Amino acid sequence: MGLTLKILFLSHRFPYPPTRGDKIRSYNMVKYLHEQGHQVSIASLSRSPEETAECQGIKDFCKDFVLVEVNETIQKIRMVSRLLSKDPSSMGYFYSGELQKEVDQLLQVNKYDLIMVFSSSAAQYVEHVTDTPKMLDFCDMDSQKWLAYVDYKNWPISQGYALEGRKLETDEKRLAKLFDLCSCATDFEVETLDKYETGVASGYFPNGVDSDFFKPIDVEFQKNSICFVGRMDYYPNEVCIVNFCHDVLPIIREKYPDVTFKVIGAAPPKSVLDLNDLPGVLVTGTVDDIRKHVQSCQVMVTPLVIARGTQNKILEGMAMGLPVVSSHLAARGVDAVVGEHILAATTPDEYANEIMALFADPAKQERFSKAGRERVLSHHNWTHAMGLMQKCIEQTIVEFNQGAN
Repeated sequence: MGLTLKILFLSHRFPYPPTRGDKIRSYNMVKYLHEQGHQVSIASLSRSPEETAECQGIKDFCKDFVLVEVNETIQKIRMVSRLLSKDPSSMGYFYSGELQKEVDQLLQVNKYDLIMVFSSSAAQYVEHVTDTPKMLDFCDMDSQKWLAYVDYKNWPISQGYALEGRKLETDEKRLAKLFDLCSCATDFEVETLDKYETGVASGYFPNGVDSDFFKPIDVEFQKNSICFVGRMDYYPNEVCIVNFCHDVLPIIREKYPDVTFKVIGAAPPKSVLDLNDLPGVLVTGTVDDIRKHVQSCQVMVTPLVIARGTQNKILEGMAMGLPVVSSHLAARGVDAVVGEHILAATTPDEYANEIMALFADPAKQERFSKAGRERVLSHHNWTHAMGLMQKCIEQTIVEFNQGAN
């Protein structure tokens, strides 16, 4: 674009430190904008004094920032209060009257060239703005994830998820119409967005991975070993790991009785901790360096039955040179060819067969190790991703100017 832009960047979670999927994406968006010379002002929330302290590290990547610390109990009350209204509870959880005042003040005293919003939950703070180009990065269409939960929750909880999913979908359609361009992290999420038929321009830019950090390192691996990486207080991770341990591991163990499975990730609930009682299973909880734990294994699995958007754990595994066996659902979020860069399965027998084939064939392991990393380097590096985001920004401004004429 060549011009220095004054940008207001809003996100539902503060984009620093980049320690989880959504924050990794928003952090890299902010970092790129700063590196391009734009003046970026950030507005977002924190949920504890500890998180507020951690957020201060963003200073090197922006002009300034507004950070409002909210009380978790109050946010949950806001969420519950919307259960019987037409508004999604998610919007209540991420709303703060104080942050709204701060955003309104920023808009009053500054003339921004662009407003960028990360996630639909943050869009509510600027939905009323009409005199500035606005881009909304949905990343994932959250409504579809809530609707997917319905099949995995018992009644009446399942009906709560169904209601929230329908309300969110309605709000996604409403909010999209209030922006000049809406983007997502994968092409299949864009397909969902375009099916809303809002008439608003759409775009796509993928997640990247820090391939200098996530790279093959010299760690001795354990033979016939499998790993999974992810926050374990995230329900899709919990349900897929419990299912994998009870449905897939027994099949593998018949042929490979020494098989081990390492579950790597913070905050495991009791249902996951109880898996430690199964032969060969180790639930690590939080670790200092996931790379050493991952690369002590031969195969990474991502057997998610609920998955939207890009699974960063897949990209990181591929970048570290591990063959990855994913669900077909999760593999949709990665720009890779199944059978060439990544393996995919659906049934317990299919997972077991793909994993055992890797155990039995070192040459196949090596082939997928190299092909996976090469694909990440070519298609999921942040330079490539941010180049596509730049095109979305340029299109946002074009759409706004055309609408103003």
